[in-house]
Amino acid sequence: MRQKVVLITGGSSGIGKSIGLFLKSKGFTVYGTSRNPENYKSHTSFPLLKLEVRDRDAANTLIKELLKREDRIDVLINNAGIGITGPIEETSLEEMNKVFETNFYGPIRMIKAVLPSMRKQKEGLIINVTSIAGFMGLPYRAIYSTSKGALGILTEALRMECKDFGVKVTNVAPGDFATNIASGRYHAPVIKDSAYEQPYKKTLELIDDHVDEGEDPILVAKKIYRIINTRKPKVHYAVGNALQKFSLFLKNVLPDKVYERLLLKHYKL
Repeated sequence: MRQKVVLITGGSSGIGKSIGLFLKSKGFTVYGTSRNPENYKSHTSFPLLKLEVRDRDAANTLIKELLKREDRIDVLINNAGIGITGPIEETSLEEMNKVFETNFYGPIRMIKAVLPSMRKQKEGLIINVTSIAGFMGLPYRAIYSTSKGALGILTEALRMECKDFGVKVTNVAPGDFATNIASGRYHAPVIKDSAYEQPYKKTLELIDDHVDEGEDPILVAKKIYRIINTRKPKVHYAVGNALQKFSLFLKNVLPDKVYERLLLKHYKL
């Protein structure tokens, strides 16, 4: 039986690395990407290919290179992403653009690059890794939530556009997981005597506590393995602790203002 070829953006650490290691152990041919593969010399479990998802031409170059090696790509997992925190008023548009270039336009570039080959082979699977935060507006994480929410909506549309080609599309939304995302996240500075100083500082501490107490990323890897082996994937999957998943249920059933009050209470705002 032919091994499926899987490409994972952002495969050098965190959730991406866990996915790659798990799929490799299940017999898949796995490739990951990193902006700087040379920084991960000890990463030998699966190849890391150089990719900057914000580079307009890099996605096409990478897909062409991988197709020369393997002749096909069965699964694309758009996992590369960056975090950002800050009051909307005090966060620069430049930093906002960087997040959207990575979290939203980056996956689009990869999708546009891989779709021609998937359509030609009349099968394929695209998994967009978003976030539970993408289902709701979170204080001081508005830009991150919006970028992930936009990718989730794009997934819904892309599924319908690709349904006649044998290409399946789905979205996996993790909650808080114990990864190094906090170290790479952009934090708008806490400005002394700003109107947002105290509530923003308090929220930052709470966010970092959640990441430190996060679940094991292997849970995301196992969910993705099951999705790959599912004949008809759902539109959305959420992976996280019971409270995080319950929050999505409440979002759908509670009046907006009631849900807003719950978030304010949670963040002690």
